[in-house]
Amino acid sequence: MKKNIGQTLALYPTPAVVVGTEVNGKVNWLLVAHVGIIGHDRILLSMHKAHYTNQSVKTTGKVSVNMVDEAMLQRADYVGCVSGAKTDKSEVFAWHPGEAGTPVIDESPLVMECEVVDNYGTDTFDNFICKITNTYAEESILNDKGKPDYSKVKPVLFEMPNYTYLRTGDEIAKCTTFGKTFNPEN
Repeated sequence: MKKNIGQTLALYPTPAVVVGTEVNGKVNWLLVAHVGIIGHDRILLSMHKAHYTNQSVKTTGKVSVNMVDEAMLQRADYVGCVSGAKTDKSEVFAWHPGEAGTPVIDESPLVMECEVVDNYGTDTFDNFICKITNTYAEESILNDKGKPDYSKVKPVLFEMPNYTYLRTGDEIAKCTTFGKTFNPEN
């Protein structure tokens, strides 16, 4: 029997990413775990309004979204624990400017440069709608079709109810393989 646990946000886990932007002439990094897909060319970054990084995202309209793997996790967690208003986080990661001018973390296996096209604000969060302009992937994580292989990327996942990082699991099956063999009459 299911128990009603109230208005609990339970749509987790989501990938942990480090957002990169420039604030007042310095690169700034922020760990963001409230991310979403809203189409084939747009993502959502949901960031608490109190974050120092938000002012730059609003001003520049550009941001990098750097996938976090386990090798980066300690530093990624750190940039989510301290405020850029009080701490210079520019040297936490080695980086280079992407083609759109956003800071791209060198060791991140998969990075998207994005243009902010809208902001849906709620009482406490800025929800940036971002159009993907460039995607950079380490060749070692690409499959034979040139697409990211997430069993090689091994992104760190975040789940909110227990405030925990998780590893990605094993592949179960390719999409549609179960559906094509399912018979609702059995």
